[in-house]
Order: sequence, then C-alpha cells, then structure tokens
Amino acid sequence: MTEPLFTIPLWADLLGVGLGGVQGAMFASGFQGQRRLDWLGVAIIGIMIGMGGGLIRDILLGVPPASLQSNWYLLTATGAALFGMLLAGLFNRLNRIIVVLDAVVIGMFGAFGTSKAIGFGIPPVPAVFIGVCAAVGGGVLRDMLMGLPTAIMHVGSLYAVAAGAGCAFIVIANAFGMSITLAAIIGIIVTTIIRVLAVTFDLSLPEQRRLYRRKVAAETGMIPVIKS
Repeated sequence: MTEPLFTIPLWADLLGVGLGGVQGAMFASGFQGQRRLDWLGVAIIGIMIGMGGGLIRDILLGVPPASLQSNWYLLTATGAALFGMLLAGLFNRLNRIIVVLDAVVIGMFGAFGTSKAIGFGIPPVPAVFIGVCAAVGGGVLRDMLMGLPTAIMHVGSLYAVAAGAGCAFIVIANAFGMSITLAAIIGIIVTTIIRVLAVTFDLSLPEQRRLYRRKVAAETGMIPVIKS
C-alpha cells in the first residue's frame, strides 16, 4: 500500500471518537429493567461507538488501525464515555440530543472513511462503501453487544441512506475538483441534515412486507413527528 494522498488530522479523528463516545454513553444510560447497565457497561458501549467506525474503516483499507497506534484514541473514547454518563444524569430529555449527536457522528465517520479511502486511491464506489461501513459500524457493534435488533437491517430513519448520501457527495465533489477537506465538511453536513430530517418527518424506506405500520426507530419517541 502506497502512502495516502490525504491523511485525517489527529484532532479531527479524536473529535469523531469523542462525540461517538458521548453519544454511545448517553444512549446506553437510558436503558432500564433487565437491560440496565453499570458504569463499566455504559463505558464499553461509548468506547465501542467512538472507536468502532475507525477500526472497521482501517480493516477494510488493509492498514494498521489508527486507533491502536496512539494512546489518545482509547483515552479520548473512555473520557468521552464518562462525560456522556454525566450528561445523561443532567438532562431529562435526551432523545433530541442523542439523535443529533448520532447524526453528526454518522456523518463524521462516513466522511473520514470515504476521504481516507480516496486518499489511498480506492475507486469511487468502494470508497463510498467503506465510508458507509465506517459510519454505521459502531452502531452495529453497539446493537450486537446490547442484544438489540441491528438498526440498519430493519425499518428505520434512513440511517445508512443518510451516510451513503454524504459519502457519495464527497466522491462526486472531489471528482469535480473540490478539495477532500471541503468535500468532507459538506458531506458531514449533508448526512446530518438528512438523518435529522428523516427522524423528524418519520421517513424511511418501504418495508419488505407492509402487513402493518410501525414507528421508525425507537429513539424518535420524544421527537415531534411532522405529518405532511
């Protein structure tokens, strides 16, 4: 593998890890009953969200995982998860915050994955695929650990679609001469907007079998649904 034409700044990668850790911990802190977690369990979920996307991205690219090449990744993810637990105790209505953070984290990991793939000379379509896998990978690992239905496999609020749109924008914009950095920033915004609007307006892809209508995504319960 040759040297990449573009590298993700450490501070940007750590920002994504930190936001992912906060979002994951806030999400995990909301469980009650048999699914309730202790501090270690919440921290593990936060770390998994914060670091999972980057690990999957680098494994698909066939490079040593960046998160295992520096002490800062695990320290940042752990600290962010602990901070997320504190936030969970301060806020009574977390769903709005969790959804927005989730959208931003999806956008960031998708953009970082796609940008890094482009930097290594990966063709556009596989680059989008790597970006989407990086974007949703942390959530898939979270759902597996929690014993929850895997979000991207069921009716939901355009989870992977939002990531795919942002990643596709990056490769298209870069092909037309836009810098990867600017394209990545706009790609994050595109993903975030699509994800938040999808949750707010109760949008999803058609069900495989429409035997009944059910609400999309459990995390939308506190968000007002705007009916057209």
